[in-house]
Amino acid sequence: MPCTSTLKQEAQQRIMAVINFGSINIDHVYQVDHFVQPGETIASSHYQCLLGGKGANQSIALARAGSEVRHVGKINEADVSFKQTMIRDGIDCKHVSCTEMATGHAIIQVTPSAENAIVLFGGANHEMTPKDIMQALDTVSSADWVLTQNETSNIDQVLIQAKEKGLQVAFNPAPMTESVKHLPHECIDLLIVNEVEAEEISGRQDLDKIEDYFRQDWPHAEVLITLGKAGVRMLKKDKTINVPAFEVEAVDTTAAGDTFIGYFLSAYSTHTDSKTALTRACAASALAVMQVGAAQSIPSIEDVNRFLAKQ
Repeated sequence: MPCTSTLKQEAQQRIMAVINFGSINIDHVYQVDHFVQPGETIASSHYQCLLGGKGANQSIALARAGSEVRHVGKINEADVSFKQTMIRDGIDCKHVSCTEMATGHAIIQVTPSAENAIVLFGGANHEMTPKDIMQALDTVSSADWVLTQNETSNIDQVLIQAKEKGLQVAFNPAPMTESVKHLPHECIDLLIVNEVEAEEISGRQDLDKIEDYFRQDWPHAEVLITLGKAGVRMLKKDKTINVPAFEVEAVDTTAAGDTFIGYFLSAYSTHTDSKTALTRACAASALAVMQVGAAQSIPSIEDVNRFLAKQ
């Protein structure tokens, strides 16, 4: 039997992983002139059926950024091809299991100005159990991170069990619901929100007042607030970091936030300094909005490096 010191050395040599407890959706994407209004029927100029879901998108972004990613999720057995798509991106899908419930899916309208409106059905994403979570965390290393969003079931158990393992936890409360306010926030090390989510959590609208709220009520966590075209603000314990967005011509913003999160966490979890990690994430997000769709719009690390080299 290996001695304790040998086991510790093996753990230290093992590559840090991000375990993502995340949604897997089928995205039905419709290109429209404008968002459909009540009582209105409109024609779509283009349709695509694609892999999506905030969880899957963020796992793909992490993998393309160079991270070791283990995805934990649920799909219907008829949609196993979407699991294979994730595996081809280098994602460990050992803990993506099949269920009789329909796979989660989204109806996405995209306008010529690159804005989107989404109707979401959670489906199999809400079948995740505390036992699934326990099994997925059974072989973690102390250097690993856990990432989750607000599209799966038992999120409180993800946060609690991850902290019991001594892991760093990143949480993206999207889509924002009232239940987010009742989660064990003390288990969260990194909160990633957009401006609307930040307003809903804090109950404030002015960005500086929102920052005051998080500094007072979330002193245990670092907070990232993405601001769209205005860039991103990061609240660290001792300072505030602002990074501007890159100016590009957007055609579809569907996976912009997920791309940002994956690329940021990939860099930040390996001890890249905050500003560099934020800049890389902004670059990846800029490239994503220049392409149509969700998962397929997420750039490779080579594309991001080339983009940054030109700036």
